[in-house]
Amino acid sequence: MVELVIVIGTFAVGVFLAVLFMIFYGKSRYNIRLKEAEDETEVMKKKTLLELKEKDLQLKVEWGKQEAARNSKYQSIEAKQKQREMGLNQRQEELQRKTSEVDLVKDNLNNQLVLIEKKKQELEKLHQQEVVHLETISGLSALEAKNRLIESLKDEAQTEAASFVNEIIEEAKMTANKEAKKIVVKSIQRIAAETAIENSVTVFHIDSDEIKGRVIGREGRNIRALEAATGIEIIVDDTPEAIILSGFDPVRREVARLALHQLVQDGRIHPARIEEVVTKIRKQVEDEIVETGKRTAIDMGIHGLHPELIRLIGKMKYRSSYGQNLLQHARETANLCAVMASELGLNAKKARRAGLLHDIGKVPDDEPEMPHAILGMKLCEKYKEKPDICNMVGAHHDEIEMQSLLAPIVQVCDAISGARPGARREIVESYIKRLNDLEQLAASYPGVVKTYAIQAGRELRVIVGADKIDDKETENLSNEIAKKIHDEMTYPGQVKITVIREMRAVSYAK
Repeated sequence: MVELVIVIGTFAVGVFLAVLFMIFYGKSRYNIRLKEAEDETEVMKKKTLLELKEKDLQLKVEWGKQEAARNSKYQSIEAKQKQREMGLNQRQEELQRKTSEVDLVKDNLNNQLVLIEKKKQELEKLHQQEVVHLETISGLSALEAKNRLIESLKDEAQTEAASFVNEIIEEAKMTANKEAKKIVVKSIQRIAAETAIENSVTVFHIDSDEIKGRVIGREGRNIRALEAATGIEIIVDDTPEAIILSGFDPVRREVARLALHQLVQDGRIHPARIEEVVTKIRKQVEDEIVETGKRTAIDMGIHGLHPELIRLIGKMKYRSSYGQNLLQHARETANLCAVMASELGLNAKKARRAGLLHDIGKVPDDEPEMPHAILGMKLCEKYKEKPDICNMVGAHHDEIEMQSLLAPIVQVCDAISGARPGARREIVESYIKRLNDLEQLAASYPGVVKTYAIQAGRELRVIVGADKIDDKETENLSNEIAKKIHDEMTYPGQVKITVIREMRAVSYAK
């Protein structure tokens, strides 16, 4: 028992001593950390004070620089102000000197005016004395003498004026015709242009004759597809490195030429590709027509045209009138109208506008049975052209009455442009009209989709819708068209009518 008490007592003493040691050790560690914190605080305080002193020094330096800059600026301003003051003082002195000189000149002029007034009064007295003296000698007052002189001069002037007027009228009658010819000749000389003759054949050049076989295709399927899509006869003969495109419609020939060019360049020539390219090229040609119309209007300085009129002007590029290119003829007529109107002192802008539009009735999308001048006038009225412009277009072939002085100018300039030697050929115009009539005759039958006159009118190809006409009706249609052509048209030789009915089935694999 005693031993247990001794052990417990020993353990308690050990614990007590351990607690005392820990308390002493912790207190000493706290004092050490507190001392370190105080030292760090002192260092940071000194560092902060040092930074503040450096910033204060920098601020003082910057402030000194700014102060020096302000002082320099103020000094320059003061110097400029002094210079201005000196300049103003000099100007004031100069102004005072000039003012004194002006005063001297003014005084001199006043003195001269006084002398002039005195001399004027003396002259008035002398004039009155002379008048009194003349009245005494003639026995007439000044007013009576004046009236008699006026009457005598009036009679003499009327007689001379009447004689002069008669001479002017006679001379004008003698020279009017000559002067009119001079104006016309001057207009033609100033607007000289080359004659453009259209033809019905386009030559497509190729690099080698190997391409001809690819254009023809197996059993001629490529060339048949191209002819069917464009309506142009493709002639592949022995002509070296050339394929001939024959057709009366210049737009179709251009479409065929561009399509053939793209197919040859691409290398893929087969019926499906041909139809795709022809459709794309036809759209490009339509865009080119619009661009040509815009460019023509800009070149001629004509603004405010309706977009449809601009398209019809571009379409003129691919039309001819008696063998003369219609767009060149319209441009030449417009320039002639402007020059002649200027020579006569009339509105040149209106004359040029009417001259450009005068044959617009020759290129409509549909071709009603009426004179092209009246059709052109109706088109101009439809697209909001001014009434005087519409009248000039409609009256240039005397179908309606002319209502302005510019209307006969358009008529005359149209005749001048078309009457130059070699400008037109009647044979080409009649030939193209016959081919147009041939196509329209076939297109009048129901079920007909497209018609193409090829081989100079010796063959007419008629494409009909497979869902509208069956095989039996196709054969009957060919006979009916042949009979109608025989009865109603005049043509050399014979015309072959080929009616094509094609059934297509198209599907897509996705």
